[in-house]
Amino acid sequence: MTRMSSIATPDAERGPSNWVDRLPAAWRPYARLARFDRPIGSWLLFWPCGWGLAASGGLVSHWWLLPLFLIGAVAMRAAGCVYNDIVDRDLDRSVARTRSRPVASGVISVRRAWVWLFVLAICALPVLLALRPLAAGVALGSLGLVAAYPFMKRITWWPQAWLGLTFNWGALVGWTAVAEPSWAMVSLYAAGLFWTLGYDTIYALQDIEDDALAGIKSSARALGDRARAGVAGFYAVAVALAAAALWRVRPDPLTLFALLPAAMHFGLQVASLRDHDPARALRLFRSNQSAGLLIFAACVVVAT
Repeated sequence: MTRMSSIATPDAERGPSNWVDRLPAAWRPYARLARFDRPIGSWLLFWPCGWGLAASGGLVSHWWLLPLFLIGAVAMRAAGCVYNDIVDRDLDRSVARTRSRPVASGVISVRRAWVWLFVLAICALPVLLALRPLAAGVALGSLGLVAAYPFMKRITWWPQAWLGLTFNWGALVGWTAVAEPSWAMVSLYAAGLFWTLGYDTIYALQDIEDDALAGIKSSARALGDRARAGVAGFYAVAVALAAAALWRVRPDPLTLFALLPAAMHFGLQVASLRDHDPARALRLFRSNQSAGLLIFAACVVVAT
């Protein structure tokens, strides 16, 4: 097996669903640098866009924005991952799960990584141009958050909170694409922030020992033995804030039942969580693709 074909990280998708392994050998490092072999991140970026579009009442009239948001989420998540790996290449070499990443391992040079980042950003440009000016301006406002994120693990124990601010920005974009800003929009965005605090704390449990050795800060390390309780609290606040947002859209007691499937999903995650089981942590983290879909379904039911 050549060096070029042996750089998949341990948390990459396996089996038939991983089309990256079937690419020509020269293309695989670029696909892996963009995390195309780990699609969960694109879904976690996409679903808040769908929440905002659906909860604002624009899903039917502006249905074509949903596939555009998916394209934008894939492209921008990929660009963000390339940028993150450029900045974190030295830290990545000190963590077992990340030392085989293309830039950290030297398979792709920093210069070529910057070129790849530019290409991915250009792919997202048509999505930006399709938005009305208010939403396009809001979308551009996320760039500062994206640029600062890789440095957060060096300066705060809660980089997951910054990731929450960044990854859920799509809720603001989706809402303002069809409606004016409102407190319901703010509540929905805040719900996403706490959702991310929950699922990314679970994700960070995979690296807690290596992170300690490398001096990388995370919510999992900050919470320690209280990680499970912390995740439960984050998810509870996320559901409460999502309920507040949907209540503002439709103040009806039945509105709250729309979030029951998502709340049950979060409860099952917490019940299954084990602090020292990396494989389970990765599986539970990935299950948040379904959690995002369930919240989206609640937004559709309430606002349509």
